[in-house]
Amino acid sequence: MSLNRLLPVLALVASLAFAVAACGSDDNESGASTGGESSAEGLSGSIRIDGSSTVLPFAEAAGELFNEENPDVKITVGSSGTGGGFEKFCAGETDISDASRPIKDDEEAPICKKNGVSYREVQVANDGIAVVTNPNLKVDCLTVDQLKKVWEPKSKVASLTDVDPSLPDAELALFGPGTDSGTFDFFTDEINGEEGASREDYQASEDDNQLVTGVEGSEGGMGYFGFSYYEQQQDKLNLVGVGESADSCVKPSKETIQDGSYSPLSRPLFMYPSAKAMARPEVKAFMDFTVENQQVIAEASQIVPLTEEQASEAKTSLGGN
Repeated sequence: MSLNRLLPVLALVASLAFAVAACGSDDNESGASTGGESSAEGLSGSIRIDGSSTVLPFAEAAGELFNEENPDVKITVGSSGTGGGFEKFCAGETDISDASRPIKDDEEAPICKKNGVSYREVQVANDGIAVVTNPNLKVDCLTVDQLKKVWEPKSKVASLTDVDPSLPDAELALFGPGTDSGTFDFFTDEINGEEGASREDYQASEDDNQLVTGVEGSEGGMGYFGFSYYEQQQDKLNLVGVGESADSCVKPSKETIQDGSYSPLSRPLFMYPSAKAMARPEVKAFMDFTVENQQVIAEASQIVPLTEEQASEAKTSLGGN
């Protein structure tokens, strides 16, 4: 996360942490706490997290807020993409893997099994993939079929007029996530009909901030990345509605992502803690704290929070805590 993006998040997290601590102080005698076991005294150690760039702001905000109560726990958060994160996780190099898609049964999961790494899948937030253009490339709606024509393998579309003559005529400069990204996997599956199927002549990066900068700085810039990154830079980008038809186009928002009406580009976001790591009190406390405070953390990192039902399922995934 860039410094400009991180500072306002941390400021908000700090203020929220103060409010949470103040509100929770009256409940100490009854054992209630906003962070569950994370409020236990004497927690120390370290927690290694890596994976999805989309989940990165959420994980960093969770770490900062957790450290307000547990300053002796060192939390490091990396961003090597969902696939790259699972590779490290299954090799036993990290404690928690952030992911913008479920772990694949035919790829990462067998490696984890081979290495004796068992895990839990915990949904921590929701997200939508934002399709954006440069503000000078005015596009209000693109259908799934139109997006496919732009992004499908071996596509020769150089201008949106190649897709529909009524669309703006400008030479496209395309930006999108790299092949290790869960965003790449999800987008190509939903739009092109096959995970990993995509044209290759676009500027790829695992850093969503670079994608934002690329679209913003190119007259015909167009790209896709997690909705939270659009929210941070929305005054510099044009948000495109997506739908099966022009009449059904919907733009992503917290409401349309959470209720599923932004289709087909809404998705769940996950954290995967390993069973070995969960046996350590600081990791279990962190995961309990994250799920218990997911709404505060999501708001701080501008990611869409869980519904009540999803939050209940997340607690069950952690053993009903």
